[in-house]
Amino acid sequence: MYNKIVEAQTRIQAVAHKTPLVYSNIFSEISGCNVFLKYEHLQKTGSFKIRGSYNKISALSDEERKHGVIASSAGNHAQGVALAATKSGIPSTIVMPEGAPLAKIAATKGYGAEIVLHGQAFDDAYQKARELQQQTGATFIHAFDDEEIIAGQGTIALELLEDLQDIEAILVPIGGGGLIAGIGAAIKETHPDIQVIGVEAAGAASMYASIHDKERRALQAVNTIADGIAVKEPGEKTYQMVREYVDELVTVSDEDIARTMLILLERAKQMVEASGAAALAALVSTPNEQFRNEMKGKNVIAILSGGNVDVNLISRIIQQGLMEAGRYFRFLTSVPDRPGNLQKVIAILATLKANIISVEHFRVGTRVSLGRTEIEFVVETTNQQHIEELINSLEKEGYPLIKV
Repeated sequence: MYNKIVEAQTRIQAVAHKTPLVYSNIFSEISGCNVFLKYEHLQKTGSFKIRGSYNKISALSDEERKHGVIASSAGNHAQGVALAATKSGIPSTIVMPEGAPLAKIAATKGYGAEIVLHGQAFDDAYQKARELQQQTGATFIHAFDDEEIIAGQGTIALELLEDLQDIEAILVPIGGGGLIAGIGAAIKETHPDIQVIGVEAAGAASMYASIHDKERRALQAVNTIADGIAVKEPGEKTYQMVREYVDELVTVSDEDIARTMLILLERAKQMVEASGAAALAALVSTPNEQFRNEMKGKNVIAILSGGNVDVNLISRIIQQGLMEAGRYFRFLTSVPDRPGNLQKVIAILATLKANIISVEHFRVGTRVSLGRTEIEFVVETTNQQHIEELINSLEKEGYPLIKV
């Protein structure tokens, strides 16, 4: 596979960027290791997908090129295939679910693809794409379970080896497994001492389940904000390559992903999508303390694999990240329905330097006793310790809290 990856690097270099590898002070401080971030979210189309797509399409025969290519995707793969096909001068068709974000539909169309909207879910779009493939003779471009796709993604590893000496570990997000299969092959076939570690969202950990059970597993459902890695079943090729090349798999919660996105945005000034932040989240995740201890003091690279954030979700993700970081606190308290009581609560909050964002009264409700008022506060805080101080002070003054 290593030779295929080297060939892929030659093919894609005129199209794909060599993205920056940047040392991160803030994440090194948080994790206790030397953290380097691979800015693949700055790649063309906003993710690493153009590497594999262009490598696959550029390797097609003249006969295959005549019939064009087809793919199914609601996200980064769609844009990668569309641009790769356009750059190669061949037609492309992308089948997307009817509920796909309008911004992603427009971006994919803008890269030159013909868009077909079909079904409510990815599986519906996939089946339609296969039907159209049979009718048109187009080549189906799989999102991850294809050797040329895998080789293209593996070119990231060649760049890492060029840019940093003494790499000790590489953290890679996993969806279907194409990215980590390519990186794993390139690294382990040349530098077997470097650890390759896969990171999955806990709500879509199909590769983790498959490796644990020692056979490929399909999840009943996936539930994560990281839609780019929300894959129910890993590929056949990628599963075998992960077994061969990957040292360890860890999972991260949506809360840790959201918090990582927030730190990247606020401290590193980088807009990274949830799936793109998943690998880095392993270094800030509290439940993964044992893993973090294993990484302490090491030179660790985290792949930021994509930056195509859905603007309709970004505010919710930022708010979730603020809550997880202890920067945003919402609570209810009950006070006697008499003048002056609201002022007393506000005075306590002011003393503790909690910035009040909103206040709402409820005089009627199933939890509200006669003669009392329930008040909902949303306040800005500095950290979890600040929230605990706030809770203790209010309860000490007779204002019990309900977190909401």
